[in-house]
Amino acid sequence: MLSIVYGLLSAFSWGAGDFTGGLAARSVGAVRAVFYASVVGLVAVGLLALRSNEAFPSPRDVGLAFMAGLFGVMGLIFLYAAMSKGLMSIAAPVSALLAALIPVIVGIVTQGLPNYLILVGFVFALLSIWVISQGEDGIKNIRSHLVDLKLPLLAGLGFGCYFVFVHQATGAGGVIWPMVISRVASVSFLLIYMLITKTSFQLEKATVLPAIFLNGILDLTGNGFFILATQTGRLDVAAVLSSLFPGATVLLASIFLKERLNRNQWVGVVSALIAIVLMTM
Repeated sequence: MLSIVYGLLSAFSWGAGDFTGGLAARSVGAVRAVFYASVVGLVAVGLLALRSNEAFPSPRDVGLAFMAGLFGVMGLIFLYAAMSKGLMSIAAPVSALLAALIPVIVGIVTQGLPNYLILVGFVFALLSIWVISQGEDGIKNIRSHLVDLKLPLLAGLGFGCYFVFVHQATGAGGVIWPMVISRVASVSFLLIYMLITKTSFQLEKATVLPAIFLNGILDLTGNGFFILATQTGRLDVAAVLSSLFPGATVLLASIFLKERLNRNQWVGVVSALIAIVLMTM
């Protein structure tokens, strides 16, 4: 039960982070928004690590955490690249679905099949991830853009591998130091990427700083809750529940931006609630 709670808290944190990150990206661009949010997260978790008594991870776990950070940030780059091409209605559900499916497969192989109620819950959760990210014409868009699935699939592959690698890196019980290491990897990767592509580091609008700060803290919090979810329960259950994050983004957009939920999205919300009930029975 504790794993379920952590997984849901992770989904809400990541969804809220995507909401604030989306607001920041509108003003300064996706790459700069992700870079500065990652820096905020690195500073915050670095200070937390220095004040904690948590043991520094083994060289193996350092390598796994570093790989997790690289896969996570590459997933973000591919996701934003897909969205920049006008594929938002496809990118979000496809990437979230693959991100959830990879840990499900790994979890079943390494931990065996869960009970049948959890398996049915997986089906409703995956349906929810897909539907809640769709507009009314989502199916039409998918049929007309099948050729454009490469970037969303690469994004989902990055997120799914992040789930698996960070789970492996924290198997010994660490939480804070693995997050520091993964943040070092993501910030380093983005720094090199921005230098190579000659992306400006300047923030033209100071008013975007609160959104960037919240994005960095919320994304970091989501990572922490996901790690705790995998440490107190199954990897596949934690990953599926954490991948419900598009629901939190849509909900916050409806509250603060007055974006109304359409019929498909309400179906997704109901499917998510059914999945949660099944996984907690």
